Amino acid sequence: MPVGLLAALVIAFLTLFGVGTRYYVNGDLNAIHCLFSLFFSTNLLICYWEACLFVRRDYIEKRVEHWRERRRETGRIPAGEFLATRVPLGRLLSPTVWADVWATYSTVDPAYTDRRTFGFNADIANGFATPLPTLVLYAAYSAGVLPAVVVGIVGVGLFWQWVYVSSLYWVSFFVAGEHRGISRGEFYTYVGATNAVWVLCPMFGLYVSIRLILDGNYGILGF
Repeated sequence: MPVGLLAALVIAFLTLFGVGTRYYVNGDLNAIHCLFSLFFSTNLLICYWEACLFVRRDYIEKRVEHWRERRRETGRIPAGEFLATRVPLGRLLSPTVWADVWATYSTVDPAYTDRRTFGFNADIANGFATPLPTLVLYAAYSAGVLPAVVVGIVGVGLFWQWVYVSSLYWVSFFVAGEHRGISRGEFYTYVGATNAVWVLCPMFGLYVSIRLILDGNYGILGF
């Protein structure tokens, strides 16, 4: 199965599970809930990738040379080639397979092969620190399993750190001058657009969280 298709299926399954739970519990659908079900599902997958960044950091430092050489040989962007790579069913959860996420991204931002950089450590921290609060919000937004005020407080903390860290990553990328070594297309696609999701969606999440606190109910989420 191609890597890109597998990642899309995992995110789709988790998203639909949250949406289906909401429909089963409340008998309706809500656009805001659907958006955050997708966002939380994506973050959970990325958290696994970030754990792979930590446990396979030595491998990634070596593997990036393979992808740089492939780019020189083929002229193709490594990320696209990696996403088309087929993964045997027996290796679907292999950290070595998913370490290539970072090896290919390191051809755009070398920070992910340098353990002293902000980007490297910020993503590792996200991978280990955010799965639990993400699951709390995923469950609460789907089924209202906790008081709205509690969920809002958790959300303010989690969403704010995403806005702050993702914005600071952009700053660190420019301060380090990494934007000079890549094309505009690569910057907008792999650095700009991907990190924009982790700024804009959490900014909206802050609004939702504040409403949960001030309203004391799940009205903003439609129930």
